[in-house]
Amino acid sequence: MTSSIRIVNMPSSSVTIQLPDWLRDRLDVVSAGTYAKQDSQMDLALQIAAENVKRGTGGPFGAAVFNTQNGMLVSVGVNLVTSSGLSITHAEVVAITMAQAALQHYDLADVALPPLRLATSAEPCSMCIGAIHWSGLKSIIASARDEDVREIGFDEGNKPDDWVAQFEKSGIKYVSDVLRDRGRAVLQAYARGGGRIYNAGTSE
Repeated sequence: MTSSIRIVNMPSSSVTIQLPDWLRDRLDVVSAGTYAKQDSQMDLALQIAAENVKRGTGGPFGAAVFNTQNGMLVSVGVNLVTSSGLSITHAEVVAITMAQAALQHYDLADVALPPLRLATSAEPCSMCIGAIHWSGLKSIIASARDEDVREIGFDEGNKPDDWVAQFEKSGIKYVSDVLRDRGRAVLQAYARGGGRIYNAGTSE
């Protein structure tokens, strides 16, 4: 166990983003399911968000990418900010990255790929709005709202007031409040348990 942190003036040559062991162990089981409906897709995102809280492997957020033609799971992601030490490892970014790796394509809107949907346990923050735009995803569903996330202390960034309308102009369909009460419950459980609110400039 490390008892101190040493800062070295040497650039890193690689970065690894890896799902927590508990989620990697569960991939065979969750991948075998079929998630034809929005509620079942969100149910999985919320399940893994809640488990991430229980296991202490990151923030109270989960996401998953689905093939909307057959309801099959393409990828999953949970928030790994505190466990990875990387501020970009929000659940949406992790799920998108894993989907791109699985499909071996940076553009998830490519016509050779099936239509894909991202289910996220909470409305995307300012960073994830950009990540979704550049990923090529055209269908997003979210559970908890921005105000639910901010209520427990998270900084969601400066989001344009018209970001949903801008998504629509880009051909991205966004649906909110899917199982919202459950999404809020995951956030509140994290807060009650003393979960770390890891906003920039608040590190101890």
